[in-house]
Order: sequence, then structure tokens, then C-alpha cells
Amino acid sequence: MLGRYPVRAYDALPRGLRRGLDPNDRVTITIEPDELIPGRREARARVVAAGLTDEDIDRLIDEARTEAQPQLG
Repeated sequence: MLGRYPVRAYDALPRGLRRGLDPNDRVTITIEPDELIPGRREARARVVAAGLTDEDIDRLIDEARTEAQPQLG
């Protein structure tokens, strides 16, 4: 019984039990970043409206990470 079943946290256990999981089974729960970081959807909408693509955003993040690396050591 593998697969992704998006649910809210409060519904995860009851849904797992209904799908046949034993209460002692080990499971992995993934928290989607959009739900984890407040304001992410709104910020993404502004970035897209500014004409930036996902590739542009990835490039900017990589550049910032590269610039920060020498400061970490």
C-alpha cells in the first residue's frame, strides 16, 4: 500500500488506519513547502508577475549561495 495520499495532519492517522495500516507501522510524512512557509504562494505570484521563471529563481538562489560560501568558512 505505497503511494502519495495528500491529507491534512489531523486526518493522517485515521486515513492510514482506513487504508489498512497497522497503528504500529512506520510511515513517512512529507510537509509540502507551500504549506510550511507562510506567504510563499503570494511571493511566488509576485515573482511570476515580475516575469521571472523557475530557472531564473534557481539561478539567483545558486548565485547567492555561491557568494555566501566563502563567508561560512
